Amino acid sequence: MNTSIHFRQLMGVLVCSLALGACTTTPVKPAPTPMGEMLSKAGAAAGSGQKEAAMTLWREAAAAYPADKEPWLRMAQSKYEGGQYGEAIIDAQEVLVRDPADKVANSIVAISGLRLSTRALADLSRQNNLSGPLRVESQDLAKLLRESLGETVLVPVKSSYVAPAKVGRGKNARSGNRPAADNGSANPFEGLK
Repeated sequence: MNTSIHFRQLMGVLVCSLALGACTTTPVKPAPTPMGEMLSKAGAAAGSGQKEAAMTLWREAAAAYPADKEPWLRMAQSKYEGGQYGEAIIDAQEVLVRDPADKVANSIVAISGLRLSTRALADLSRQNNLSGPLRVESQDLAKLLRESLGETVLVPVKSSYVAPAKVGRGKNARSGNRPAADNGSANPFEGLK
């Protein structure tokens, strides 16, 4: 008799716990705001000068739609325009993870990288520390850039002297006169020509 009472009590506790467990509900996640609406709100915030609010909205869109490149592209463009080149590169690389052929993201990476490099070279030049292997590598990179851009000088300096036009080589050749570099300038690429 004693065991039957314990068995009934145990069964009662088990039934109550199952009933209470069935009462708990899993909270339902609301559907994410549509991407277009999120980007529109962020664009409006950016347009009204609320850059931080826009960044927050773009980050939320990136979290809600992790496979979409658009929020990352908007963040990269905004940071690029704000002169935050290092951060712009990071966001543009997120775009390239999602779409390796994106021309805007590739451009942001390239131009931001060049701007950061120009700053660093200018600092080194001012400190007279551009020597040895660093100087050789810088010269090689400058040569590659000149060839890629079809230019004889990477950073033209205003001068009264105008160099003759470069003789054209195919469709990438540019015509017209370019200012020549002034040898007394503070141009960070002066030694790389």
